Amino acid sequence: MKKMYDAILGFAIGDALGVPYEFKNRDSFLCTDMVGYGTHHKPMGTWSDDTSMTLATLDSLKSNGGKIVTEDMRTRFNQWLLNGDYTTDGDVFDAGITTCTALKKGKPAVGEWDNGNGSLMRVLPLAFISCTDDEIRAVSAITHGHRISQEACVIYVRVAQKLLAGEPVSSIIPTLKFDKPFDRLHFIDTLSRSQIKSSGYVVDTLEAALWTVSHEGDWEKGFRGDVLTAVNLGSDTDTVAAVAAGLAGIIYGLEDVLKNGK
Repeated sequence: MKKMYDAILGFAIGDALGVPYEFKNRDSFLCTDMVGYGTHHKPMGTWSDDTSMTLATLDSLKSNGGKIVTEDMRTRFNQWLLNGDYTTDGDVFDAGITTCTALKKGKPAVGEWDNGNGSLMRVLPLAFISCTDDEIRAVSAITHGHRISQEACVIYVRVAQKLLAGEPVSSIIPTLKFDKPFDRLHFIDTLSRSQIKSSGYVVDTLEAALWTVSHEGDWEKGFRGDVLTAVNLGSDTDTVAAVAAGLAGIIYGLEDVLKNGK
């Protein structure tokens, strides 16, 4: 239970840290702490659709005894989109076009150009239950039905589960040997910052998150350093930081962060 708390709270912290800087170019800003306003003019600590949909996923799992019921998840996602459930203040902002369209139509987007990070950003709760790869794919396909989005979700959940089992990220990364477009994952920790993209493309987000928690960067290693590294990559700052911070929360725990801000 504590690891789930660390992961989900870490995820929300990463999201809120990134919200003020979303869409800003890399190195045009420097995030060193939680601030407010910025891109979406929201108070400090406001999370976005990433955390809202993650909470909806978590709520669905809890209400169904830890079982995946995709129609129940879809209902809760619509309650977020249409009613503002799971938000900080009832205001839905920064909702992705693919996600909104899929929820309104009741069927997933399946095109090559529909591989945004809108399903990756909400699947972390699945790491805390027993589920098959096909069940993870089905959760992605509530909104994002293309193979690339589905496989990104499977990889992320399985990496999180290995971290939960106590495997160090340094031993997990070399095992991530996949065909394109995931072929860089098994050596992602060796790439330079300039080789990492932080766009809304699901592969870029997955790479950026795994790079953040596995490489030796300029910031001191630890939860705070990893999450600030993710935000300062720029572009899709809230989602990249949230996805990375969920993993960092598992790796480091949040006790020291909450006590000392580090």
